[in-house]
Amino acid sequence: MKKNYLWFFIFILFLGSCRQKYTPKPRGYFRIDFPEKNYHWIENKFPYRFEIPNYSQIQPDSRNPEEPNWINIEVPENKAEVHISYYTIKGQGTEKRMQLAEFMEESRELAYKHSIKANAINERVFVNPANDVYGIVYEIEGNAASPMQFFLTDSTRHFLRGALYIREVPNIDSIKPVIDFLEPDVVRLIETTHWE
Repeated sequence: MKKNYLWFFIFILFLGSCRQKYTPKPRGYFRIDFPEKNYHWIENKFPYRFEIPNYSQIQPDSRNPEEPNWINIEVPENKAEVHISYYTIKGQGTEKRMQLAEFMEESRELAYKHSIKANAINERVFVNPANDVYGIVYEIEGNAASPMQFFLTDSTRHFLRGALYIREVPNIDSIKPVIDFLEPDVVRLIETTHWE
């Protein structure tokens, strides 16, 4: 009987000494292959023009069919899109300035709606006097649904608002490569914008 206990004790000791510590592997994400960056001008049927990447496509905004100048620039391979909305500033003098102020405030509010999930929201002023384009770019850091928003205007007739959205659960660890790839495309869109 004592022999059986001895063998049992040796067996337990052997199992305990062979055990290694378990170290969990870090969570992995799929590798994403990105296409080469080449750009082309959008059709000139809109009151604005800018360059978009060749791997994107323009679709009318199906949620607002009564607004023919509202479009979505879709990048299907990356489940991303840039929503573009356009307004004509109407009226004279004070009325025109009030309307512009309303559009600007609405754009700011829409960007700051993401502050609940955002780590930070950085604002950059954009000025291109050669094309009469001025605006603000909002870079939204963290797990927000939209990592980048902007508005552009000539302050007299045109007002254009844009927002980059990734159609994926906003987990910055997994979508950061896509954001880093698409942000230069949005910057290119902003820098090449001019009015028709």
